[in-house]
Amino acid sequence: MSDLPSVLFVCVHNAGRSQMAAAFLTHLAGGRIIVRSAGSAPAEAVNPAVVEAMREVGIDISAEIPKVLTTDAVQASDVVITMGCGDACPIFPGKRYEDWVLHDPAGQGVAAVRPIRDSIEARVRALIADLV
Repeated sequence: MSDLPSVLFVCVHNAGRSQMAAAFLTHLAGGRIIVRSAGSAPAEAVNPAVVEAMREVGIDISAEIPKVLTTDAVQASDVVITMGCGDACPIFPGKRYEDWVLHDPAGQGVAAVRPIRDSIEARVRALIADLV
């Protein structure tokens, strides 16, 4: 068991919001937080507009693959942050849960993804300050 805090980001397709959040947390936390992401109904690939929007801020997520949400991932995480996945995420006592209400980047172009990306970055920075 690690002494590092762990965070799981969950959205429906694990192709947009949760991928951006995980990438920002990995990039900004510098190894001080264990990061996971998953989706209740994973897509085939990460949204290309999301990949481009993250590339604009120097983070390459082009090799990421959407992952299915598992009970094990939730149990292994201290903090579970949901982003529009509704009741699909299992609830376990002792976990910290947050729901981040964010627009869904699915079907949007890069211009529409940028404000979502920037909101996620601000929330991730606040989360880091709270956890480490």
